Amino acid sequence: MLVLNQQQVKKIIPLDKINVVINSVENAFGDYGKNLVQMPCKQYLYFSEYNGDLRIMPSYSSVLKMAGTKIVNVHPDNPKKGLPTVMASIILNDPKNGLPLAIMDGSYITAMRTGSAGAVAAKYLAREDAKTLGVVGAGVQAMYQIMASVKVRKIKEIIIADVNAKAVQNLINVLAKQNIKARTGSTEEACGQDIVATTTPSRQPIIKREWIKPGTHINAIGADAEGKEELDPEILKSAKIVIDDWDQASHSGEINVPLKQGIITKENIYAGLGDIVAAKKPGRTSNQEITVFDSTGLGLQDLYTAVAVLKIARRQKIGKEIELI
Repeated sequence: MLVLNQQQVKKIIPLDKINVVINSVENAFGDYGKNLVQMPCKQYLYFSEYNGDLRIMPSYSSVLKMAGTKIVNVHPDNPKKGLPTVMASIILNDPKNGLPLAIMDGSYITAMRTGSAGAVAAKYLAREDAKTLGVVGAGVQAMYQIMASVKVRKIKEIIIADVNAKAVQNLINVLAKQNIKARTGSTEEACGQDIVATTTPSRQPIIKREWIKPGTHINAIGADAEGKEELDPEILKSAKIVIDDWDQASHSGEINVPLKQGIITKENIYAGLGDIVAAKKPGRTSNQEITVFDSTGLGLQDLYTAVAVLKIARRQKIGKEIELI
């Protein structure tokens, strides 16, 4: 079994190689849309006394002929203890015999594939002439949304909004090292751009309907657990809603609260992104429509990215082989 730590995974798919991940994630959605995969719903273990949870995400691809499972935590208080909020591990198994082929850090892969999912959604749902990007929330995921989005659209202006001005400036500085220019702005200004990415842990709407102009594409990334929401439900009522997976999105995505409140129903959902990538349904059909991608994160995104990492690691002889049996 090949063991890869985070430093090695970063060496294999550095930020400037995020196209590798975007392509992997696009293939994952396409195969999902073609029913060539198995992916049970994400399972949660809740640790209320520790303000955290653990998520188990198995999947199998008959195309890749590989199975994988990611175990990932979300503990918002971890930074106070000197630990990352999110940590993950991915195990790859040979479906022919069940042998574990690799175990690798999944934290960096999680960040990269989440940003890449937003890019895939923007590729199919944002206007072709989209030139501006607004990001609400300046945490870690914001950087990956930006890094991936600029690969699929010719973005000329990036505006970042966050209640923490220091976090925004830190992100601007990090992006500058990647030769990407961004500036700070209000939440309203960020929401007035061609593409909007929301990456906050909010449990109440922070994006107002009147801020969203016709033709906007929104990547709703932050809602990843029951009770979380970032968008005014009125946005969803007037938008073309695209989800990654119904079971997950209805339980823990941006649509979970409006569904429970009866503001929207399943009939309001236009399609899964996999159906659009697989060409079963068209993506954007008008320059005036508002599109929303509700991203909860799929085990398939991790599987397809981890398989790409494994192939490169073997080719470049990176990592340590160990015997388990």
